[in-house]
Amino acid sequence: MCGFVGIIHFNAKQELDYDQKIREMNKEIAHRGPDSEGYYSNETIHYGFRRLSILDLECGSQPMSFADERYWIVFNGEIYNHQEHREALEKQGVQFATATDTEVILALYDKYKEKTASMLRGMFAFLIWDSQEEIIYGARDQFGMKPMYLSQIDGDYYVASENKAIEKLMPNKTINRSGLQHYFTFQYVPGEKRLVEGIESINPGTYFTIDKQGTVAFTRYYQATFKPVDMEESVLAKQISDVLHDSVKAHMRADVTVGSFLSGGVDSSIIVALARQLSPKLKTFSVGFEREGFNEIEVAQETAAKLDVENFSRIITPADFIAEFDHYIWNLDDPLADPAAVAQYFLAQVAGEHCTVSLSGEGADELFGGYPIYHEPISLASFERLPQGVNKVIHSVARKLPRTMKGRGFLLRGSTPLEERFVGNAKIFTEEEKRPFLKTFDADQHYMQVTAPFYKRSVGLDPTTRMQDLDMHTWLVDDLLHNADRTTMASSIELRAPFVDKEVFRVAAQIPTSLKFKNNTTKYLLRKAAEEFVPEHVLYREKLGFPVPIRFWLQNELYDWARQIITEAKTDEFINRQYVLEMLENHRKGEEDFSRKLWTFITFIRWYEIHLLMD
Repeated sequence: MCGFVGIIHFNAKQELDYDQKIREMNKEIAHRGPDSEGYYSNETIHYGFRRLSILDLECGSQPMSFADERYWIVFNGEIYNHQEHREALEKQGVQFATATDTEVILALYDKYKEKTASMLRGMFAFLIWDSQEEIIYGARDQFGMKPMYLSQIDGDYYVASENKAIEKLMPNKTINRSGLQHYFTFQYVPGEKRLVEGIESINPGTYFTIDKQGTVAFTRYYQATFKPVDMEESVLAKQISDVLHDSVKAHMRADVTVGSFLSGGVDSSIIVALARQLSPKLKTFSVGFEREGFNEIEVAQETAAKLDVENFSRIITPADFIAEFDHYIWNLDDPLADPAAVAQYFLAQVAGEHCTVSLSGEGADELFGGYPIYHEPISLASFERLPQGVNKVIHSVARKLPRTMKGRGFLLRGSTPLEERFVGNAKIFTEEEKRPFLKTFDADQHYMQVTAPFYKRSVGLDPTTRMQDLDMHTWLVDDLLHNADRTTMASSIELRAPFVDKEVFRVAAQIPTSLKFKNNTTKYLLRKAAEEFVPEHVLYREKLGFPVPIRFWLQNELYDWARQIITEAKTDEFINRQYVLEMLENHRKGEEDFSRKLWTFITFIRWYEIHLLMD
């Protein structure tokens, strides 16, 4: 596991020291690969690489060449089907100099060119330089497990595993204002455009080429698509069990200690139970908070005991959080106001004391229907049968009711079309709510511009599946997987998520909504498939996630800290400071729970000051 940086230019600028620039970029991602670094340069490309040793394979150093140095690659990730490809290629006469999956990618590209990415199962981001054709080929994995960013500065292309490596070389850093406006809806920056103007994220399931004229072209080679089918419950449950066994086995491939995150929920328990079958000495890791109701360590320890695995845990205090906050923000790259990312940041620290690779349960909710809100279309089905005009009247009347009146929210949700009602698992501010505090507010930058393309492609699917599809392409990529990569790389940990796998998705995509929810149970079929190997006390337990007590912290232990951040904020160009201070005071008094909104402000303020104002 690693990180890489690259500069591509077809007309070198004599005044620029590209070798120095690539080293400056590589230094910014040292945490992604503290074990070694490597470089390669020629008249067109400059590569930098950071390595975190996972497999002790012969000659696994990068950048790596192939076919008498025709091709040069930098690669971040793990290819789980590389052995099958290796054997097939060897039968065709291909000779390998190493036992690495990196060399297999090069050999595939030599034969299959742009089709290479679609042939891979795993998590990956890579760049290949073909010196004969003078072309760059880059690709990102199907779901966006591994990051890759691209920017064009003065005609040269800069590529990196993290934004900050590109930010380091930008002469002037400015905010992408539409991205900022969307951030205050979603709590993350959605889509290709990053919050620093001029940096773009390569979409999941996408490859790109840069030819010798300097023209860049993007191609979507994979897009996760739900295709529910009528199938017997027992048949689908067996397929789920089989594919999960296979995926966990593939994700445990390493020559170093592999551990696993373990919360009090079913997703991580499934992963731990399957991993334990392959590694009896598996180590597991948990975190909690000292406030009652925000600590699942006891449940995790009970699960660990029943599965006979070792568990290491840590209680996080407000003082711990304050001490680490700036480093946490620096590692995030883009602002991410998901409180669960805080828990995962500390969880990675615990894991980093015992292992280099850890498994986790990310993706299960999106694939198998785990969020309670996915049940909402069923409870609101009666509104679907009413004429559109009637729903408009209901909505108009409901808006005039007192905000505290019971049933108001139900009427508003039911009379609002799905495409307007559901924007993903977090909806922090509406467009109307942004006007008083966002000085750069633009009425033409509505958050539905982000969600509309995904709703358009899912027409014909049932409402619950459409919600899953939206989350798969937004929330999972830009919140959960972004969080997973940055918080674990901050502790030089490689995180692997066996649920986020194209073979697992192939099976999960077939599940009809009737088997996602049954007997008032979310992820019903996944739980059914896991009955044979997951402890009963956790199998049907209500989902909690990573609960973080920010509501109480901001009223008490973190109030002074938060007030100081807001008072001293250097973001007056964008944010109405007085609005935020008043919100904090109202929250402290208990007038309303503004914790998620406040967290979005605090995260952005410190992100802006650390990433754009500090050298």
